[in-house]
Amino acid sequence: METVKTLAHYPSVQPFKWSGKDFLRGDEFSKEELEHLLQLAIHLKQLQKDGQVYQPLKGKTLGMIFDKASTRTRVSFEVGMYQLGGIGMYLNGKELQLGRGEPISDTAKVLSRYVDGIMIRTHAHSIVEELAAHASIPIINGLTDLFHPCQALADLQTILEHKGKLKGVKVAYIGDGNNVAHSLVLSAAKLGMDIRVATPAGYEMNETITRQTQALADAHGSKLLTTTDPELAVYGADIIYTDVWTSMGFEEENEIRLNAFAGYQVNEKLVKLAHKDYSFMHCLPAHRDEEVTGEIIDGPHSVVFDQAENRLHAQKAVMATLLT
Repeated sequence: METVKTLAHYPSVQPFKWSGKDFLRGDEFSKEELEHLLQLAIHLKQLQKDGQVYQPLKGKTLGMIFDKASTRTRVSFEVGMYQLGGIGMYLNGKELQLGRGEPISDTAKVLSRYVDGIMIRTHAHSIVEELAAHASIPIINGLTDLFHPCQALADLQTILEHKGKLKGVKVAYIGDGNNVAHSLVLSAAKLGMDIRVATPAGYEMNETITRQTQALADAHGSKLLTTTDPELAVYGADIIYTDVWTSMGFEEENEIRLNAFAGYQVNEKLVKLAHKDYSFMHCLPAHRDEEVTGEIIDGPHSVVFDQAENRLHAQKAVMATLLT
């Protein structure tokens, strides 16, 4: 009979006992814990590719609250829980009592009696913080207007897989200083990465988060550059990353944003300034011929679908760590 492999067959990585409870921003884990989490994600991915069963969350349930539309987040969390032996329960925020005015604190306390963890994709980050403050179970941020930590973890996994390291890797983020940028820079700053963020004036990252990132960079030997010049950011970069110019909730600003971001398109001219072996990243969904041209996102340097796949594996590592 063929032996069913478990993580015991991959002795370099095991789920670790974490002293924290929630994953809300992207900087909750220490440098060593982040490195461990990324290796765990890579090993869980290999187990899945090998067709091996690993179910540490058998009998566990993850409540998944969605106040925003989703493709990757919903599917990756639901499939991830299934692969880990648990159940992902979809909860439409508009159909919960939250949508009829129930206090967040009451919802947190009630769901803590029913499920083993909550993933929430919502608008204001304060909602997630209040949910975490009143819940006795782990809360995972699936996206807020301020942070997107699960995306950042998948991004780092993708960079590690394609570049073989993180320390010293030059990442150029071009476009809106949004939730994706915030979580990415906070996590990358702990890992010795060279981070360049180019945004139009008025669309910079949150000032407090920028200061926190600089402090982390100083402590961990990383470099942080914020600029309005995309060419300066991209020069010699190993990774070029962009996102949509108009995120969910800002649709009424679309025309204004199209004008403001006109010089920030990732195109053939811009990428010529990067390292010849650069990788292109985008968290998706993408608007071809706005923030990036089709020849780049669909070209040989693009790793966007590896990046999207890694949402599944990175989140499995988070769930295996928080819910066991």
